[in-house]
Amino acid sequence: MSQRAIKITEPRSGLSALAPLLETKAPDNAVFFWHYLSEPRVVGGIHAMWTGPEISCPIPPAHLKGASYANALPAENATLTPQPGDIVLSYVPPRMWGGNADAIFDIGLFYGPGARLLFPIGWLAGSVVAQVRAEERERFAAACGVIRRNGACDVTFERAEI
Repeated sequence: MSQRAIKITEPRSGLSALAPLLETKAPDNAVFFWHYLSEPRVVGGIHAMWTGPEISCPIPPAHLKGASYANALPAENATLTPQPGDIVLSYVPPRMWGGNADAIFDIGLFYGPGARLLFPIGWLAGSVVAQVRAEERERFAAACGVIRRNGACDVTFERAEI
């Protein structure tokens, strides 16, 4: 029996990882992510400034324009302190952060210890929606470290089955 997963790649850093979806722990967030990946998506990534060891990949509002599934997401399998290998989906309602009229959906790739979801607007629980497979976490962390040193990049997310 196969399990739904997210394939995450970024060629300059050598990032290539599979992260099984945590469908029973974060069902609404997993459904959102799976619908979003009905086609492979390229999302700009940058090393986070506030949260520690994270590559932050905010979903461009244009990717979600008119999408029936792009609604407010509940905090499921919630965390304030993501662990290495956690893929965290964070949702910020419209106008909450700097008056931005668009809701913010952010895919966080957490790769090291000491992460925290503390932002200029305060603590924000995110949903651990997937986790990089244990055997891939060391390579995942190394690739994320390369992204940190290289700066902004384009991360590709696509559906996978394992």
